[in-house]
Amino acid sequence: MSVKKIIAQKAAGYLNDGDVVNLGIGIPTLVADYLPEGVQVFLHTENGILGVGPTPEAGMEDQDLVNAGKLPVTVIKGASYFDSAASFAMIRGGHIDVSILGVLEVDQLGRVANWAVPGKSVLGVGGAMDLLEGSKKVIVTTMHTTKKGEPKIVRELNYPITSQRRVDLIITEKAVFETDERGLLLVSSSENVTMEELRKNTGADFRVKEGKEYEGKEPGAGAD
Repeated sequence: MSVKKIIAQKAAGYLNDGDVVNLGIGIPTLVADYLPEGVQVFLHTENGILGVGPTPEAGMEDQDLVNAGKLPVTVIKGASYFDSAASFAMIRGGHIDVSILGVLEVDQLGRVANWAVPGKSVLGVGGAMDLLEGSKKVIVTTMHTTKKGEPKIVRELNYPITSQRRVDLIITEKAVFETDERGLLLVSSSENVTMEELRKNTGADFRVKEGKEYEGKEPGAGAD
């Protein structure tokens, strides 16, 4: 399984039965393929579908059935269709239980940048600001570092901020962090990832949740 799929599978494990869930572009779209058995969630997309299903098999795509990122999707029995105005009314009205978003960076307060790179042409913010402000819970899924090995979890954002609202959970291939008013709280680390490696590859300070077991060095002083 690819690293991105592993991250998506981790994120899927945090969804609860009955959740209405919006999946952002990138890693979040993979979550549709890893929903926990026995847990029914309703996947929402900004372009107007409630009831998105798993990724279609190769050769079975319907060119008229896509998500907000223009990727082909399937729908489950009972799915509904509506215009983008109604879709955003759902978001802004607080009817989305969980949004799972990809990011360029996330800072030590849990705020994200995910819509603009200075000097480069991009399509715009899309629904990111609305999803951050309107969703009851926000989960970030991201690689822990860039292709150059630079941390994506940083002390201060290098890109334009998307919203002042902090996300609730940050999931990477190396670790899972919760956020609160004090900053980042490490709640789990992946197998074979040592605490030394985690601190080296994380560009922000974090606390460690008491009573958790981690690979490598024990947390020691500073635990939550």
